[in-house]
Amino acid sequence: MMTRGIDAGQIAAMLSQIRAAAQATQSPQADTAVNPAAGVNALAQASPAPSFADALSHSLRQVSQSELNAEQLGNQFAAGDPNVSLSQAMIALQKANISFQETVQVRDKLVSAYTTIMNMQV
Repeated sequence: MMTRGIDAGQIAAMLSQIRAAAQATQSPQADTAVNPAAGVNALAQASPAPSFADALSHSLRQVSQSELNAEQLGNQFAAGDPNVSLSQAMIALQKANISFQETVQVRDKLVSAYTTIMNMQV
C-alpha cells in the first residue's frame, strides 16, 4: 500500500528505527546491545519517561542557549577577538535562527492541534 509516495513497509521500517533509537537513548546501561534481557530489566527499573512538558521545556532551553551562544560569538567577533572567525559567528547565528524557526513551527502545530480538538463536538 502506498501512502503519498511512501510504501507502508518503509513507514514500518522507519518507525522501528525510531523506536530502537529511543530505547538506546533511554537505556542507562551500555551493555543492552549485547544482552537484550538486560535492556528489558533496565527499562523496567528506569525512572519514568519525561513528560511532554519536560521535553518541551528542555527543547526551549536548548534554543535559548543556542541564541545566547550565537549572540556571544557575534559580539566577540565584532569586538575583534582573534579566536572567533566570521564563519563561526555566522554558523552559530544560522543554527540559532533554524532552531527558532523550528520552535515556531512546532508551536503553530500545537496551537492548530489544540484548536482542532477544542472545536470537536462531543
